[in-house]
Amino acid sequence: MARSPSSGGRDFPRLLPPPGGLSGGGPGPQSEGLRRGPQPGIPARRTGGGAMENPAGVDWSRIPVPVEDGLAAHLPGMTLPSVRLAGTDGSVVDLSKLPGRSVIYIYPMTGRPDIPAPDGWDTIPGARGCTLQSCAFRDHFATLRDLGVRHLFGLSVQGTAYQKEAADRLHLPFPLLSDEGFALAGALKLPTLTVHGQRLLKRMTIVAKDGRIEHVFYPVFPPDRNADRVIEWLQDNP
Repeated sequence: MARSPSSGGRDFPRLLPPPGGLSGGGPGPQSEGLRRGPQPGIPARRTGGGAMENPAGVDWSRIPVPVEDGLAAHLPGMTLPSVRLAGTDGSVVDLSKLPGRSVIYIYPMTGRPDIPAPDGWDTIPGARGCTLQSCAFRDHFATLRDLGVRHLFGLSVQGTAYQKEAADRLHLPFPLLSDEGFALAGALKLPTLTVHGQRLLKRMTIVAKDGRIEHVFYPVFPPDRNADRVIEWLQDNP
């Protein structure tokens, strides 16, 4: 998320959606296939060797690195709880009932180009990079499918209407899921952070198979390389 000047933190409440998300139309259908070509928001670019470049030019050496605090150590081997989560494609998803392999990347909050970033956002370990993380999973969508991932989701605690703005702007070929009521987060005891009085989920990625957690990436840094790390793990664990 790009850092913009803010005035005494007053922009932050405007960036975080109110309960129920932003007003506007409901979620609409999205394509199942991988959308290609330049994308609004963050363009997809690759080096000659196939590795992802950093399209926003973020100097990660200036961003605080999240530490391993052990708050996700209990997750591998757990069964996902039966929780119904609304998706930006109009679906309602119960992760516990999905057959095959699923990848769920969990992030604090995507920014919006028309609203300044929260005051001090870049100084919070693990906060920066939600948009870049989503774009990386978008650009690797076909590869993940080829490696046997049947279901790919992003997940945060923002409302569906707020999430849909990002899903549409970034042309994501998979839905974002809303855990606005912290039902999934509470059942799994997911680690959280509080920013300006707002409770958000810490960044992590869960790989599950037939409703059971196989592997957890936590902490995740830098976030734009998370999809690459997931692909490497899938190649080693077919």
